[in-house]
Amino acid sequence: MTPELLDRARAVLRDTPVVDGHNDLPWAMRAQAGYDLDALDLAADQSASLHTDLARLRAGGVGAQFWSVFVRSDYAGDQAVSATLEQIDFVRALTERYPDELRLAFTADDMETARAEGRIASLMGAEGGHSINSSLATLRALHQLGVRYMTLTHNDNVPWADSATDKPVLGGLNAFGEEVVREMNRLGMLVDLSHVSADTMRDALRVTEAPVIFSHSSARGVCDHPRNIPDDVLAALPANGGVAMVTFVPKFILPAAVEWTAAADDNMRAHDFHPLDTTPAAMACHRAFEAVHPRPHATAATVADHLDHMRQLAGIDHLGIGGDFDGTAFTPDGLDDVSGYPNLLAELLHRGWTEADLAKLTWHNAVRVLRDAELVAADLRQTRRPSLMTLK
Repeated sequence: MTPELLDRARAVLRDTPVVDGHNDLPWAMRAQAGYDLDALDLAADQSASLHTDLARLRAGGVGAQFWSVFVRSDYAGDQAVSATLEQIDFVRALTERYPDELRLAFTADDMETARAEGRIASLMGAEGGHSINSSLATLRALHQLGVRYMTLTHNDNVPWADSATDKPVLGGLNAFGEEVVREMNRLGMLVDLSHVSADTMRDALRVTEAPVIFSHSSARGVCDHPRNIPDDVLAALPANGGVAMVTFVPKFILPAAVEWTAAADDNMRAHDFHPLDTTPAAMACHRAFEAVHPRPHATAATVADHLDHMRQLAGIDHLGIGGDFDGTAFTPDGLDDVSGYPNLLAELLHRGWTEADLAKLTWHNAVRVLRDAELVAADLRQTRRPSLMTLK
């Protein structure tokens, strides 16, 4: 990227910073430091261990971050609920530790206030319906604690929704799953359709009364991976008003990386590591495998290819960014960590995107979708009581 394009990209980010839909720092801190911010102080350079620290968030032009309060989908029942609460507790501790840099945010107005103050709005998203243990009361409790989206599944099915990466059981949502969507609408919690099967996406779009998001998904028409969004779903997004937030995970954006990552994951399991493990020991295992089996490299241009395709189908008003930093072992060249967003914007400027286009991509679309969900919830709560439905 030329210095001129990078300067233009950074100018956009000064006015309309990035709202990133998904960052797994809380889980990385759990795995690497037991949530101890003295052991991994984000005010210091943590590039040896993490994709994220305060200086790199600033360098990347991040103005709002949905911190994922993720727990792995092999956590079940009350264990999943408790671990999710621990993740929420960490995000709150994080914002209290760095009050000059971070501001806890629950609403679109909070996001705008943080931007005006020069702080990074810190929101929370739960990644996987296993976090509520099939309980609508638990869903409401997470909302009370500040969670503003929930991904309906993670890598495995839940009893009421099919995942993109598990064997289909329900063919989408069952009746309880539909009620989860309706209750999220009533609360003002965004329905996140990353990780879910294509049929679950279609069912959720049929049922929802509020805009949805894809917090970290790319285009299946560019890279045929089940974690990505099919073209028909992208084309349906404008009628819903939702936002698809492109992700940077190489195995979801680069066809050549799909097979390589599957082999790398098998190698991790053979060495008694979970494929999602990004601790130093796990990364050493990955690097040893990579030394023998060279890794295909995605770039900022690879991500831009997805955004071009998604824009063609869904339109500029329905796109966003969800990098999945600290939730993936590998990242694209030029998007190595949270400081890399200017490189993506410079690539898009090179392709003819305007500054106004980029402002929608980075800030305006994400803020609008949360505000719209809040307005729908305010109306629904006038006539709809909390659901008492249980999973049969």
